[in-house]
Amino acid sequence: MSNENPLQHRISYKALPKIELHRHLEGSLRVSTMLEIARLYQLDLPYTDIDQFRSLVQVMDGEPFTYQNFLSKFMSLRHFFQSEEVIKRITREAITDAAADNVRYMELRFTPVALSRAQNYPLGKVMDWVIETTRETENNLDIKVNLIASVNRHESVGLAEEVAQLAADRIPQGIIGMDLAGSEADFPGEEFAGVFKEAKQAGLGISIHAGEWGGPESIDLAVNTLSAERIGHGVRVVEDPNLVSQMRELQIPFEVCPTSNYQSGVTEKLESHPLPHMLESGLLVTVNTDDPGISQINLSNEYKLCCESFGLSKNRLKHTILNAVRSAFLSKEEKILLLQSMELELNEKITT
Repeated sequence: MSNENPLQHRISYKALPKIELHRHLEGSLRVSTMLEIARLYQLDLPYTDIDQFRSLVQVMDGEPFTYQNFLSKFMSLRHFFQSEEVIKRITREAITDAAADNVRYMELRFTPVALSRAQNYPLGKVMDWVIETTRETENNLDIKVNLIASVNRHESVGLAEEVAQLAADRIPQGIIGMDLAGSEADFPGEEFAGVFKEAKQAGLGISIHAGEWGGPESIDLAVNTLSAERIGHGVRVVEDPNLVSQMRELQIPFEVCPTSNYQSGVTEKLESHPLPHMLESGLLVTVNTDDPGISQINLSNEYKLCCESFGLSKNRLKHTILNAVRSAFLSKEEKILLLQSMELELNEKITT
């Protein structure tokens, strides 16, 4: 991996046009918004103590960097989805924050079951609120957003079937994919095979969380049993050379989220993250945030991390950004247009 002069001497990371394929709506809330919601709805949360409050919804220094601690933040976050207005607000703010970071195209994944649970809203209504707000918000910003409906491994197959059908019905409105999330170490997920096969047949792109808290075998299951076209995270692929060869041959894209992988205990040290190894192995790697609100980051931070901590050259960074365009759940024609515009701007911003 090249160790040429740091990229920041030439350009601003924020100035780079970006593609985001792996960002969770429920992990993108602003702390200021959460405090306001907690006060307004008198939630049973310590909103008068900002440090204690933040420790419930963000990963803080001194906490154990484990997947159990990371996932515990979502248990707190589920209290905030109290109304249609709140769900629309957090959607609008997530897209606005991405656009402010110069994200030009984003596939924002959201979990209808999580958003609906606090007030037992119908899943279809929640999905329509997110769709409506997404379309309204992107029209006023320099960003295009499509949506991925996510379901959790620890919940029922029946719920997943309902979400999949509702998502398929909303393909014309911009739901373009399905995702299976949660701890694959505890819930491998093979029972969802039929759901994702049917979702793929209906025209939805399939992204599966794997190779994060589960080993390489979870990636094999995702691709060969769950119909995955992309892998969320997937960094533990490097533990199995045969699987690396298979994924390279299939050109399966990996949605890598470096800071999240460190904070959730996938990599013990940030500087030993497998991303450079994955690139050197010829895997199709993209760089993403996962949960910017929980991790207190944006995509510019992740680009900086890749260049300044992992030693990626400016051209290698550009390669990962264009990988994301090629891996997007877009039509061939849409990809060509986006690739052309991104290449042109990246060539202007990143000089050889």
